[in-house]
Amino acid sequence: MNQHVEAPEKDHFVLYMSLATIALVGAILAVKLNENEKFEPIKQQISEENQQMNIRVIKEY
Repeated sequence: MNQHVEAPEKDHFVLYMSLATIALVGAILAVKLNENEKFEPIKQQISEENQQMNIRVIKEY
């Protein structure tokens, strides 16, 4: 009789899920960094406005 033994196929599910997770986290970080760069001028403007409005009024007695 012909005995043909097949090697079981490896399951790469964990590898695929790991790669998908790494890709998703990378995409989220890229978008987040892009948002930080986009809103940086607005944050600076708000900071300047807060500094200009930070005036202490001293009561005269």
